[in-house]
Amino acid sequence: MIERTYRGHIGIGSRVTGVALVAKDDFSARYDLDRLRGGFSPEAHKLRGQGYVGGVLGLDNAKGGVATAWMLYEMKARAMAPAALLLNAANPIMAQGAALADLPFMDRFEADITDLLRTGDKVTVDPPAGLVIVHGA
Repeated sequence: MIERTYRGHIGIGSRVTGVALVAKDDFSARYDLDRLRGGFSPEAHKLRGQGYVGGVLGLDNAKGGVATAWMLYEMKARAMAPAALLLNAANPIMAQGAALADLPFMDRFEADITDLLRTGDKVTVDPPAGLVIVHGA
């Protein structure tokens, strides 16, 4: 089995494996996710209507503000959160929200994460090691 490994900044949370859901869209937990139904909700979002629960999200940049922290925490507490969040660039509020929710999170990859991953890839996210491994690629 061929694997690809990508490096990012050492992240938050534990190692997790899941299926990637990827788009070249910016990300706000508060405004992009329907936390009750578990899907992307804005009409303009490339992942509109797709379920995110248990998936490894690969998106461009963090957007939004303080609502991110409680949103991620609330989704994790209700088992309606993604398995992990991978962003090209995050802000301190996104990192704080991931830490509060104990949600595996990484950013600042060696290349654009939305180019490195494809929706449907099986990936392992290892935040303490700063690695994302794509299985069977």
